[in-house]
Amino acid sequence: MTKVALVTGGTRGIGAAISRALAEAGHRVAASYAGNDEAAAKFQAETGIPVFKWDVGDYDACAAGIAKVEADIGPIDILVNNAGITRDGFFHKMTKESWSDVIRTNLDSLFNMTRPVIEGMRARSFGRIIVISSINGQKGQMGQVNYSAAKAGDIGFVKALAQENANKNITVNAITPGYIGTDMVSAMPEAALQRVIAGIPVGRLGKPEEIAAMVVFLASEQGAFATGATFAVNGGQYMA
Repeated sequence: MTKVALVTGGTRGIGAAISRALAEAGHRVAASYAGNDEAAAKFQAETGIPVFKWDVGDYDACAAGIAKVEADIGPIDILVNNAGITRDGFFHKMTKESWSDVIRTNLDSLFNMTRPVIEGMRARSFGRIIVISSINGQKGQMGQVNYSAAKAGDIGFVKALAQENANKNITVNAITPGYIGTDMVSAMPEAALQRVIAGIPVGRLGKPEEIAAMVVFLASEQGAFATGATFAVNGGQYMA
């Protein structure tokens, strides 16, 4: 059944793979992005998926952006909260700005994006909310206190919101990717990359398409009995 899907950070990396996969599954997809106009234009030209620009850390911008998407495409049935940033550094040297930027984009954005769509989902008795958290929200990571805190908060958000909305046919789930072969990860120094891969039991990086396939499942009718869950897609690197 065709639904309207919105993917934040949906024009690059894991988000682009999710946008493509949802479109291939027959959904009408919109992809939001924050700053890279060139990448967004290229993505739209290649896929035909419309793109919309706003800052997910700004509530008013989210409300306005969502209103534009719904006016152009239709009420949002599937929301994928994928957008995220890193500002890595040891906590004893971390600035307030580095802390706030990550919390704002990776955690506050869940309120900013979900609050404007949840009432419509409840009124229509259908919704799929999928949050892309991280392995480091489960196990923590040195040099990423801000990021790990935000991504752990994502999981708590999912568990509570799922309980509130289960009786309205709205599911809320988290996916916690491990190291995925995006351009950013693949650009790591070779020695560092090999150390990462050595710690992954399956012996390789994940593929963005593997995260996207999980999103498509959770957005489908076949995934309707899964809610409040955290799906680890990390090659066995961390088993909670």
